[in-house]
Amino acid sequence: MLMHCLMTRILKQMILMLVLSFILPIWAMAAQPLNIQQAEPDRLNSYLKQVIHPQAFRNYQNIQELDRVAAFIKQQIEQFSIPCEYQTYAVDGKNYRNVICHLQMGHAKKVILGAHYDVYGNFKGADDNASGVVGLIETARILATNRRQLKQNIDFVFYTLEEPPYFRTEHMGSFIHAQSILKQKDQIQAVYILEMIGYFDHKNVQDYPSGLAAFYPKHANFIGAVSNFSSRAIGEKYCSSMKNLKRLDCQRLIAPSFVKGVDFSDHLNYWRFDIPAIMITDTAFFRNKHYHTPEDTVEKLNLNKMADVVDGLVNTLLKD
Repeated sequence: MLMHCLMTRILKQMILMLVLSFILPIWAMAAQPLNIQQAEPDRLNSYLKQVIHPQAFRNYQNIQELDRVAAFIKQQIEQFSIPCEYQTYAVDGKNYRNVICHLQMGHAKKVILGAHYDVYGNFKGADDNASGVVGLIETARILATNRRQLKQNIDFVFYTLEEPPYFRTEHMGSFIHAQSILKQKDQIQAVYILEMIGYFDHKNVQDYPSGLAAFYPKHANFIGAVSNFSSRAIGEKYCSSMKNLKRLDCQRLIAPSFVKGVDFSDHLNYWRFDIPAIMITDTAFFRNKHYHTPEDTVEKLNLNKMADVVDGLVNTLLKD
């Protein structure tokens, strides 16, 4: 009897060890970050030099410069074997262009990634919004390389006319695009808008809309994921990916559009049509006091943290 009990115990231990030998490697693999390329700060810097002209300004009055930037974006994305097209529309007798690029993988669902490339006034607009544009280009490069891991189609959309005097009008490039995809609405899982992703500061300089300061960090060294209530799951996914990377803090804000600053970018036009969308942002003028001034220049951007923001977005999409 004693021998039987001993043999039974040994057999159970052997079975347990055998089971663990299969399960533990699976757990370990699940805990590891995805084996994908990382965003490269040097590439971001190279793209910035192409988007920002030293003497010309990509505002609504300078269509030639807007067209130059649009052509650069299209050419660059097409180098990643992602086909692109212009979405051209007229405002006051002048033609403006969105650039739309399609990473089609034959899936039923689609995710849209967007950033506006125009600027306000005669400013370089490094953070606002060359940072979002180059971040989106780098996202396209990495996703193109890892396209077989995608579980949805991806559209990359670069908008014109986000800035005043056309902000909140139907002339915004994002309004034109959102309106054009309404027949595909049921296919669209999420829209991610990159709006100013390059300005970070360890000092106590972070401001917030009225009433929110008590709930968020005083430091200005985080990326924000801003959503309305119906889009909150998208922001949660993005911040979860950032948390897994363990590099840059991610803070979520879930609020209705009447809270100041919550809808200050192209995501507002998707909300208008009940398409789930979030804004990924360094919080714009609540942090960057060079917003809409001549001081919004490249040397003030943190390219390493911009790369972190991109890696978080890539990981979000490849794990989705």
